[in-house]
Formats: sequence, C-alpha cells, structure tokens
Amino acid sequence: MGGVESHLYQLSLKLTQRGHKVIIITHSYGNRTGVRYLTNGLKVYYVPHMVIYSEATLPTIYGFFPIFRNIVLRERIDIVHGHQAFSSLCHEAILHARTMGMRACFTDHSLFGFADASSILMNKVLKFTLSDIDHVICVSHTSKENTVLRAALTPQMVSVIPNAVRTVSTSRLVYRKGMDLLVAVIPRICKADPKVRFIIGGDGPKRIDLEQMREKNSLHDRVEFIGPVMHHEVHSVLTKGHIFLNTSLTEAFCIGMVEAACCGLLVVSTKVGGVPEVLPRHMIIFSKPEEEDLVDAVSKAIKMIRHKEAVPTKFHDEIKEMYSWSNVAERTEKVYDKIWELKIPPLMERLRRYYGCGIWAGKIFCIVMAVDYLFWRFLEWLFPADDIDIAPTFPYQKYRKVADKDKENS
Repeated sequence: MGGVESHLYQLSLKLTQRGHKVIIITHSYGNRTGVRYLTNGLKVYYVPHMVIYSEATLPTIYGFFPIFRNIVLRERIDIVHGHQAFSSLCHEAILHARTMGMRACFTDHSLFGFADASSILMNKVLKFTLSDIDHVICVSHTSKENTVLRAALTPQMVSVIPNAVRTVSTSRLVYRKGMDLLVAVIPRICKADPKVRFIIGGDGPKRIDLEQMREKNSLHDRVEFIGPVMHHEVHSVLTKGHIFLNTSLTEAFCIGMVEAACCGLLVVSTKVGGVPEVLPRHMIIFSKPEEEDLVDAVSKAIKMIRHKEAVPTKFHDEIKEMYSWSNVAERTEKVYDKIWELKIPPLMERLRRYYGCGIWAGKIFCIVMAVDYLFWRFLEWLFPADDIDIAPTFPYQKYRKVADKDKENS
C-alpha cells in the first residue's frame, strides 16, 4: 500500500470520526470486488474495471458513469473528492460529478515535468479535469506551484495540506523512486564500509536490476530483499535499521520519510520536489540526485550515527506534534465547507471553461462534456433516481460505544 492509499485510508477514518459519511470508490484488486467494510465501518466499493498496467485501469470516459451514478445516489453523496492525477477513475468521477451538479475537489500527490511526452499528455488531461473544479489540494508548496502551472489555475483556489503519519510504507521499486541511483550507490557504500547492510522492502520492475547488482558484486550477505511487506509489519522492518535512504527523482511529499523519522531513523534523501519542506534539517541529510553526492551523504549519515552526533530516537515526539491526521481532516473539512458555499455553474459556463483549454483540445473537451451531459439525461430517464434504493448509513457512534465498552471490559 503506497502513500496515496495510506492518505485516503487515514483521512477517511478521521473524517468519519468527525461525523461525516465517507465512502471510497476504487477498482477491483484480484478477487477483491464488490462492497467491503474496513475499520470503523469505512465502506469501499471495488468496481470491476480492467487493470491494464501497474494497477492502472483502462480509461473509459463514459463506461464508469452508470455505476458511479448509482453509488453516489444510493449513498447520498454531496461532495466528490478525487485523488492522484494518474487515476483515470478520479478524472472520470470528477467529470460525472460535475455533470450531475455535485461539488468536487481534487488532491494532487505528484510532481510532473513539462517537456516529455508523458507529462505533456498528463498535464492536458489534468487541465481538462481541473477546468471545472471547485478547489484543489496539494501536499506541499512545491506541489502547489507545479499544479498551478500545469493546470493554469489561480493560486487562490489551491490549498496546501501536508500528509500526516500514523503507519509506515515501503517504496515501490520503480524508476521515479531512483532505483538506478540505488544500484550505483550500494556497491560503493559496501566497499567503503564492511559493516553496512542494506534492507530493501517493496517490489516493482526495478527489482531485477537490484538483484543483478547484488549478484555481480557478491553482496548476498549484505543486501537483503524482503519483497512486498504487509502494512502492519513495516514498522518492525524499519526499526531494524538506523538510516532511511530515499533516492526519489521526483517527489511531492514522501510520506515514507516522515514515517521513518517517526520510527527513529536518520533520513538521507535526494533534494527534489517538495522533500525539503517535509522534515527539520536536524532529521535529514540532503543530497543531489547524483551518485557521487549520494555516496557522500550516506557516508556522513553513517558517521553521525556511530559518533552519536544525531539521536534519531528522539524524533518521534517532534514528529507527533508536527503531523497529525486529525489536523489534516480538520483542514480538509474547511475546504469542504468552502466549496459547499459555491454555486453550481450552469451548463454554458462549464462549456466556456472547457473551450478555453486550447484551440483544438478545447473543442474536443466541449464535445466530451456535452456527450457526458446527454448520457446523464439518458440515465435519468432509463434509471430514475427515485427507483434507486438508499443505502443505510453505518451506525458509527453506536459502534464506537460498543467498541469502547468491550475495550474497558478486556
């Protein structure tokens, strides 16, 4: 489970505790389809969508609309909150929500460039989605600047609400996490210091390169791969180490660094994106995303640990005061209150917004939105809202009373 998933889970729990009804809509994961209840009655809809690559679903634009409409009407949803620019379900849900006259906001968890083909395409899709949005949340000030430029937004409609920490996460072994840097750095560190060992958690396409590096340099006794780790086990994995190494090439926040520091580890990280905003300077050593500089930074961290120049075990109390999911939920709630006061834009205003997305793209976006509106009217005729059963609300307060009583008795 990555940072975005952890953010969704923890935020949803805190919003539920504050008296809101929260449901999560995502795609199916293997045999996990249908409706599931998680901790504290958090309801999750696993929609049977085709996964094409790395847990990303096939964009359908309109194929998701019938089931999305049914869910939000059954659950009597007022605000749709989308997460992550790479999620096709997120973009489609915001489009459909606005067509249905609902409020919508979006949280961006990533940073994108402006030059490569992937970024250009993604930025255009993001501009389409955010042309008709009530508010945007970013997890760092660097992320805010990046999103404002990519989607041509006014800074006033973008808020910064950082992630918080409760549980921990390991890294996905992919290119943007800097696994190529790790491949180059590990042999040099091991050669310079015979007492250093590396524990690598997580999985991904770059794991093959890391295993080949271990084989080539005969580091089987010093580089340990533990693969995918269950979420409740990651804390025990982190506490085996003294230093947390983050080699990301782009990062909006990096919740893993906060969690590592909370577990008493000194952090070494590449100085990219929103990383400099995350931790106080005495908890982290920065490096350029270059092999030589990263080797120097890790060597410096090793010396600090050995000479007790840094005492990471005291970091937990500081982190506890800096990052709190209760605070994140409270600030997110203020965003909801703000957009609830906004008026729903009429159809012609929505068309005007989309038309301004580009000479050709604007016309295409207007057609997409117009077809979505006609499809909604067709669904309203075919499946009237009055015929859709209302789902009962989970009795959270009653559940908490029973749970607290059982806890006292035990």
